[in-house]
Amino acid sequence: MLARPIAQDRSSDLDAALVRLGLPTPAREYLLEKLPHAQLLLTGLGPPEGRFLKHLCEEGPPGLYPRFLSGHQAVRPGTALLSGARDQLLRLVQAAREATDLHPLADALERALAVDRLPEATQLGGRRFLWGSRTYLMGVLNVTPDSFSDGGSFASVDRAVAHGLALAAAGADVVDVGGESTRPGAADVSAEEELRRVLPVIQGLRAQSGVPLSIDTRKAAVAEAALAAGACLVNDVTGFTADTALPAVTARAGAAACLMHMQGTPRTMQQAPHYQDVVAEVLEALASSVARAEAAGIPRGRIWVDPGIGFGKTGEHNLFLLHHLQELRLLGCPIVLGTSRKAFLGTLAGGKPPEQRLPGTLACVAAAAVTAGADVVRVHDVAEVRDALAVADAIRQARAGGTLWDASR
Repeated sequence: MLARPIAQDRSSDLDAALVRLGLPTPAREYLLEKLPHAQLLLTGLGPPEGRFLKHLCEEGPPGLYPRFLSGHQAVRPGTALLSGARDQLLRLVQAAREATDLHPLADALERALAVDRLPEATQLGGRRFLWGSRTYLMGVLNVTPDSFSDGGSFASVDRAVAHGLALAAAGADVVDVGGESTRPGAADVSAEEELRRVLPVIQGLRAQSGVPLSIDTRKAAVAEAALAAGACLVNDVTGFTADTALPAVTARAGAAACLMHMQGTPRTMQQAPHYQDVVAEVLEALASSVARAEAAGIPRGRIWVDPGIGFGKTGEHNLFLLHHLQELRLLGCPIVLGTSRKAFLGTLAGGKPPEQRLPGTLACVAAAAVTAGADVVRVHDVAEVRDALAVADAIRQARAGGTLWDASR
């Protein structure tokens, strides 16, 4: 069950506007509760939730609860809309919390009202990732012969280690080591071959650098060996769906997890991907992945989520997800975005090959950082993206609008 903010006031900007009216603090606080606050799209409602909302919002005392809109002919069953002020929505949360078997509805509404709340900081190795302070960089280190962008470039251990060190020196906050290509149409690789590729590289990097290391794998056996060798993050493109042992392996090691959404498998994912509602379906799948991680003993503060741009999505799906990236905040986890050099960027630029997609990559990560607050971007070109993010983060965090916009008075 999801409550997705379709429109929601930015209370900091609204408070600043009320300051300009000369209103004292108590009046501003009162208005922030009473003025229209949000329109929430509800999906996944069952009959009990629908009856509950209809009874309270349509038949209860006028003005006590938000407006409730539903349709008997909804394209997707279990869909409705709530519209109201913050105090009305909070009152509804409390009523749902007090009712029997309606805690999932209360949880969904609370997540929507807290969508601007920053996730808990993550400790990786000796580094603390303080979300909201800036956009962090995950450097891509593919030790594969067939990755779409740089397959075969770092096939030897020495070259791979040297490139990983260069990524760290250029500003990578995490280096993501992968030994199996997950490009569209890619064939599976055995755990033995994957370990042969990644273990010496992880060991070499750990011996020469303190940069946090991630293992990009969907196999428990590979993750277990990589974590023992010094990795501290498991990056699973299947969101803990391919190998049921992987969540427990990650939890036992005290590692963090990056859980990505993928429709299908790398071999089949780009064969006519289809969605009724790409945002809702990605959110629902990632929520299930997060639940699997927590059930295995991985705390929410060590779980990251990735919408899986290019993994079982058309170019239009990718763009729509990027436009609605902020909705992933409903999961309460840091958002990882991997668009570096991907095919849809080349298509938008007139058919550019991977090695000519840096401008598109820079535009994409900068836009995502500014408009949606992506927490981590996974990229090949660390130094160039670092500079772009320095500008994007400064724009996103700009607060000096003049004395009339100072809401702290």
